Amino acid sequence: MPTPRHALIEVAIEAKSRDDQMKLADALALLAKADSTLFVMIDSESGQAILGGFGEAHLDEKIGVLRAIHGIDANVGAPQVAYRETLGKTAEIDQTHKLVTASGGEFARVKLLFEPGAEGSGELAESRAQHAPLAFVEGALRGVGAAAEAGLVAGFPIIDFKVTLLDVAYHDVDSSSGTFEIAARKAFRELRERGAPRLLEPIMKVEVLTPDEYMGDVIGDLNSRRGQVQGTETRDNLQVVTALAPLSNMFGYINTLRSFSQGRAQFTMQYDHYAPMPQQQEPDPDFSPAIGMRLRA
Repeated sequence: MPTPRHALIEVAIEAKSRDDQMKLADALALLAKADSTLFVMIDSESGQAILGGFGEAHLDEKIGVLRAIHGIDANVGAPQVAYRETLGKTAEIDQTHKLVTASGGEFARVKLLFEPGAEGSGELAESRAQHAPLAFVEGALRGVGAAAEAGLVAGFPIIDFKVTLLDVAYHDVDSSSGTFEIAARKAFRELRERGAPRLLEPIMKVEVLTPDEYMGDVIGDLNSRRGQVQGTETRDNLQVVTALAPLSNMFGYINTLRSFSQGRAQFTMQYDHYAPMPQQQEPDPDFSPAIGMRLRA
């Protein structure tokens, strides 16, 4: 199955002219080749690109390269968190794809078992369908992988699950790898109702170094960002506060920290894990990555 993108933050980029549109695609390809941590996706019709990375500073640096080195004038959208989705419960789904046309027919039946996986387990797939042609098995698993990339809750990739192809049925004439891909996609969509899908958000490990007099402000501000303080210690006459906080609430944190500490506090932040998002914090039901990534004037 395809490997889901791994960026934590994404921005939409759109060239201002048709000439820059081709230059943008070439420049992004060069950036991605030089930095394996970048995620790049380009819509060939609209020319809009999605650039993903591991933080605001990371993406700001790459956008600066586009403008300064490659001379590309582009509109850049506001940073958006790259959420993920996962399954909440096991579901066995029996799905048939059948189509009859004047020129022929299409047929494929798949029985699939979907199971939630442990955090960080990735996407696992296996087949127990005895005597199933390999092309049909590959088509079914390819369909699951493509559907998983599209998500179930808000259009974000599904992670940490296992799919097992239990059984298939096929016709010698009307079945193909493509019909099994379609059947598997249909089966996966049923997980919206039967798999209890959940939205996941990236949680960051934050370490703040601050003079003692700003300790209360640091902890209070982290709490207001849904941060969970893990511990404090003294290091070289400074207080060190360690916390876990959702990335979505950490945008612009450096400016706030500098403001109430008069520039004397500093912090580092790195990815720690994905965690289920509190229901009251989830995006609007009509939200999708495409809408969320629209450029802002």
